[in-house]
Amino acid sequence: MKQDTILVTGASSGIGRSIALALARPGALLHLGGRDPTRLRDVAERCAGRGASVRAHRQDVRDRAGMEEWIGGVGALDLVFACAGITASTARPAGREAPCEPDGQVRRMMDTNLGGVINTVLPALAVQARQDRDADGVRGRICALASVAAYVSFPGTPSYCASKAAVDRFMVATGGNMAREGILMSSVCCGFVRSPMTAANRFPMPGLTEVDDAVSAILRGVAAGRRRIAFPWWLAAGSRAMDLLPPRLADAFYFRQPAGRAGSMPETGGGTA
Repeated sequence: MKQDTILVTGASSGIGRSIALALARPGALLHLGGRDPTRLRDVAERCAGRGASVRAHRQDVRDRAGMEEWIGGVGALDLVFACAGITASTARPAGREAPCEPDGQVRRMMDTNLGGVINTVLPALAVQARQDRDADGVRGRICALASVAAYVSFPGTPSYCASKAAVDRFMVATGGNMAREGILMSSVCCGFVRSPMTAANRFPMPGLTEVDDAVSAILRGVAAGRRRIAFPWWLAAGSRAMDLLPPRLADAFYFRQPAGRAGSMPETGGGTA
């Protein structure tokens, strides 16, 4: 897998940060995007310490024009990782009987998790479509973080599940077309990964994966050209099975699970189911 020029969004934290560090080496050029300048600078310095050339760029993935200008101006791209994402859950407002998500939270979730991926992938496709094919017929590879949550309709995180489901379907379906053009696209449907995003969780996280193990699985899948990279396999399989149940039966299980609190939405590089 050619990996000389790499772009990573959400590079200042979580899985995005770990992917950047894993790919940092002499001869590699890393374009790292994030919103937190202090953390982004720290990752850039660590990657440079491993011998890579690094160009850090403070960028909000929700800014379509800014993303197009950034990605369209970096030059050739072998690998692109769309890792920026947020998560939050429902809460029960005063005077209400049922939990819900604030309107602003729903819109921010969609704008970041789905819109941010689209704002990354579309300019990257335009760049890679102009590149020559390598010896394997590949022009470039693009990977986006979805989640095992894409497989379920969990009442505790409605907009998160919906945004990740849309990311997964977009990447897998578009990837079928782009493979003919020599651009390989991958959707990552991972479970809980130990990261800043999951650090505040106060409930059991089955299959919790160390971030380095998650990154290894992602990079292996991208190198193999897998359209969907899902792990742990048993959690992904169980989630798919749950989604086959009638909604009322699924709800009977889901409503016994912790819903968390609404409104906690830090910038992350991915990492929760």
